[in-house]
Amino acid sequence: MKKYILALDQGTTASRAALFDRAGAIRGFAARPVPQLYPRPGWVEHDPKALYDTQLEAAKACMERAGAAAADIEAVGIANQRETTVVWDRETGEPVYNAIVWQCRRTAPLMDSLKESACDALLLDKTGLTADAYFSASKIKWILDSVPGARERAEAGRLLFGTVDSYLLYRLTGGRVHATDYTNASRTLLFDIHTLGWDDELLELFTVPGAMLPTVFPSGREYGRTQSAVFGKSLPILSVCGDQQAALYGQGCTAKGDIKNTYGTGCFLLMNTGTECVRSKRGLITSLAATPGDTPSYVLEGSVFVGGAVVRWLRDGLKLIDSAAESEAVARSVEDSGGVFVVPAFVGLGAPHWDSAARGIVTGITQGTDRAHIVRAALESIAYQVFDVLHAMERDLNTEVTRLNVDGGASQNNFLLQFQADILSATVVRPPIFETTALGAALLAGQTAGFYDASVWDRLKAGADVFEPACSVDKRRERLLGWSAAVARCKVK
Repeated sequence: MKKYILALDQGTTASRAALFDRAGAIRGFAARPVPQLYPRPGWVEHDPKALYDTQLEAAKACMERAGAAAADIEAVGIANQRETTVVWDRETGEPVYNAIVWQCRRTAPLMDSLKESACDALLLDKTGLTADAYFSASKIKWILDSVPGARERAEAGRLLFGTVDSYLLYRLTGGRVHATDYTNASRTLLFDIHTLGWDDELLELFTVPGAMLPTVFPSGREYGRTQSAVFGKSLPILSVCGDQQAALYGQGCTAKGDIKNTYGTGCFLLMNTGTECVRSKRGLITSLAATPGDTPSYVLEGSVFVGGAVVRWLRDGLKLIDSAAESEAVARSVEDSGGVFVVPAFVGLGAPHWDSAARGIVTGITQGTDRAHIVRAALESIAYQVFDVLHAMERDLNTEVTRLNVDGGASQNNFLLQFQADILSATVVRPPIFETTALGAALLAGQTAGFYDASVWDRLKAGADVFEPACSVDKRRERLLGWSAAVARCKVK
């Protein structure tokens, strides 16, 4: 009997791999860092080959640590950083340019011009997304317009586009599969989330040849098989899913109204809205959820561009801390932030503000301000940004959120989660399994294979950490007013 599901989790800063057993427990894990490329201010790139190589290295290291062979693996599931765009040659598999990462702002002027035209309404109606450089379409256009000969090759059918999942599928299957799933397709600005198909009008708007696009399927199904040379035996790939939808699924948020936040490089707040496709009036976006079957399900989402990345800024940029783990103790060393607010709009503001020209700001500094106040204010900024998004969701749906499921690297910071509960005035729940993105990919693949049934979530939720709000109404209001004033000062529009 096969023992494991292998989950590949290709993220922005690291490629991870995990082996899950039949109880949903992790039996092997490994990660490899992904080199970050910054050719110009505001530009962010990855070497596509490095994405594949680090993912394969992580998978093999994970198997070695668990003492597992390919014969022990029932299936492979893939989760990936979304929106990041790769264009490669159909025959050779060679990328024509580096992957343009979701954080990259090089196409902001183009998208700002669309936002000011009637096109923004068209995009929102069909894709559930707003006109922003965050998404894939303008990145594809930039590559085709900027790389010599790329547009001619694309129009001749010689180039393929894919988000990172598609590129991994192509490489793992030896070029036999060019596909993606609903969750990733719904983040491109080219996919109609109502008809579940690529849209000709949107392709024309961004001048993207349809022949470049992958075939789109539900998240849980057989996508193909790995080449035998990859793991020593051909393995079925039974799920593909964007990382945030994978985390939502891994958290067991499969019912309407369930909500989770992932504290990664950015913050990603997703609410399952079931079969109802909710159109936000407050700067949120609508995407497709991960499902194991053909029936589509929707999510309402707000994305914060700089979440856990603000801790990296404290460490690598300001040199205020030596490690991310140190930030918690430093923040607790002072009673509060001393009136300091940090708005980490390093690459603009995401939901619900969508101001690409905004830039970071630190306010409230006095002669009494020290290192600890700034570190604390930076951590608090993560929670404030999550509040902004969740509050917009509550108003869109005319509901009150009383429970937030959380995951991601910064969710290991207990100070942050307690402050989050205080600012939201809601219960915050952290699951015992840290790698919820990989877990979601594994559950989708395992359910497709018959390896798991729905009872697996009951076992996985046992032992969760719970943070209850403990802040007075007046103190909460005072803090939120201070945050709002700081955000207003950093905005350009």
